[in-house]
Amino acid sequence: MSSSILKAQNLSKVVPSTEGELAILHDLSLDLAHGDSLAIVGASGSGKSTLLGLLAGLDLPSSGSVTLAGHDLSSLDEDRRAKVRAEHVGFVFQSFQLLDSLNALENVMLPLELEGRGDARSVARGLLERVGLGQRLGHYPRQLSGGEQQRVAIARAFAAEPDVLFADEPTGNLDSHTGERISDLLFELNSERGATLVLVTHDERLAHRCRRLIRLEGGHLVDQVEP
Repeated sequence: MSSSILKAQNLSKVVPSTEGELAILHDLSLDLAHGDSLAIVGASGSGKSTLLGLLAGLDLPSSGSVTLAGHDLSSLDEDRRAKVRAEHVGFVFQSFQLLDSLNALENVMLPLELEGRGDARSVARGLLERVGLGQRLGHYPRQLSGGEQQRVAIARAFAAEPDVLFADEPTGNLDSHTGERISDLLFELNSERGATLVLVTHDERLAHRCRRLIRLEGGHLVDQVEP
């Protein structure tokens, strides 16, 4: 493994509630290298999605810090954090988050066009062919199955060649067979492209395909598996 790409130090998140302050995440630290893979597991309400949001710079911690690709996210305003995400991060969500008004090819082209890439169409076409959707380029999300929509989302996430790919329950809306195929594809592409993979999942089989695993309970790190 090479140098660190994502590092959290003493990360905590506290939010106000009707009963006073509520601690969602407690003093968590981790360090991921280029090409690493990490699964974040735990019951609902354990702090998994909160941790993912903090690591991606979608939210700020109450204390502690996150360093992503050399940037201290806590020291940046939202515009600068968004710029870091655009340059270094890809996302795959449980709900796919495709734009209904764009076809498969256009959905994958979008992040590349936002970068001003002149090769957006050819790169997007190549990725969709890689995920087995070369014959579905002109189809809109409503014309695709759940598994096909997730494949479009994965192609879009890898299109900009992210340093870190965050996946939030990527198989949660899929049946077990389709979910297994999507898992295979996610790890194949991750291996080919060398991104660091951070995923939140309830699927223990998917989680144990990662090189590292952490388990949260009530916002506390209660278990971790490392090689």
